[in-house]
Amino acid sequence: MSIATALPPLPPIVPPVPVRRFTVDEYHQMIQAGILGEDDAVELLEGWIVPKMGRSPAHDAMISVIMDDVLVARLPKRWFCRVKSGMTTATSEPEPDIAVVRGFELDYLTRHPGPADMALVIEVADSSLSRDRSLKGRIYAAAAVPVYWIINLVDGQVEVYTDPTGPDAAPVYRVRQDYRIGDSVPFVVDGRELGPIPAQELLP
Repeated sequence: MSIATALPPLPPIVPPVPVRRFTVDEYHQMIQAGILGEDDAVELLEGWIVPKMGRSPAHDAMISVIMDDVLVARLPKRWFCRVKSGMTTATSEPEPDIAVVRGFELDYLTRHPGPADMALVIEVADSSLSRDRSLKGRIYAAAAVPVYWIINLVDGQVEVYTDPTGPDAAPVYRVRQDYRIGDSVPFVVDGRELGPIPAQELLP
């Protein structure tokens, strides 16, 4: 009887031709030229055009619940929610699941909101959890988005990230606090605390 041994992990696949990063302006030009269209499920992350993660029914349901049933009624005047829409940073154009944005929808007819327009970005995470914690977290921290929530459907918790480094060699949020059922999540917009939200309202 033979004993199977674990095979070593395969090395990452290296493209056979050179690749390069794209600027945000180049990404916009590809959209305007029709090279990338609305049916292309991609986003620009740190200069790379990458496929978006797949979305489960629970993921999409919780986006609607959080925006419609939880956030909208609590927002002050001149703030609104955007869903699965672009935000423009220096090197990326991610599309957070939910963003709390300053102003009115019609303020953004000719541009996407930038970090200075954002009070909060939210990612609902199941299969995307690792990407949302690492790559997306790094992008939002580098852009100095003040508050970042991950609605972690895998572990049943709300992860709240604050105190971003801003542009840095290794951008991060310096503070992370996890909230579970029975806890209350602070809801802060533009430095103003609008009252805690029960974590059970943010989780399935």
